[in-house]
Amino acid sequence: MSTTPDDVTAVPFSQQLRDATAGAHHAAERAPFVSDLLEGRLPQDDFRRLVVQLHAVYGVLEEAVEASTDPVIAPLLRRELDRTTALAHDLEHLAGADWATAATVLPATETYCDRLRDVCFTWSGGLVAHHYTRYLGDLSGGQVLGRIVQRVFELPDGLGTAAYRFDDIASPKRFKDEYRALLDALPYDTEERARIAAEANVAFDCSRALFDDLSRTRVVNR
Repeated sequence: MSTTPDDVTAVPFSQQLRDATAGAHHAAERAPFVSDLLEGRLPQDDFRRLVVQLHAVYGVLEEAVEASTDPVIAPLLRRELDRTTALAHDLEHLAGADWATAATVLPATETYCDRLRDVCFTWSGGLVAHHYTRYLGDLSGGQVLGRIVQRVFELPDGLGTAAYRFDDIASPKRFKDEYRALLDALPYDTEERARIAAEANVAFDCSRALFDDLSRTRVVNR
């Protein structure tokens, strides 16, 4: 049965995004680098390299959040989600105070950051797409990943995993529910929803490419 535009718009936007990105999301989560990290097969230096890439990505994303002047999406852009400072603290623990002098940003990460610059500063829907993919992931699977990394690398008192802690968010589940409700309330038509969903798939593809680049350049037998 064909679906009319009204039928599509009646579907909650958060559900549309989840359904439309399921395949790309699954592929990113199942990247070999992620599997090796979760199963304790990576040296800590490879985890540090991941944190370097994430610091670059969140740096650009949070510049876009800071620059946004669109009141429609303002309720989504909660600054307690910001991760750049926490990632820098993690790198100070993992690599020392001068970590930035030796940090190597990989080509896939540069491509990811370029995409963020291309869409997030000039298109509110693009910012929504990348904001959704990163921060809801941090509040979901990221919580599991943080605990595993802390245990595998025996990091004391959470040092090195600050980016996975959201001290200003009392209940990640309640926060995610509120975030999805805000997504559902965005006044986007069917065409714009589809554009945002397509960009969210690009975001997941960028994450997968980042993980693949880390795998190609990973530290072996250190």
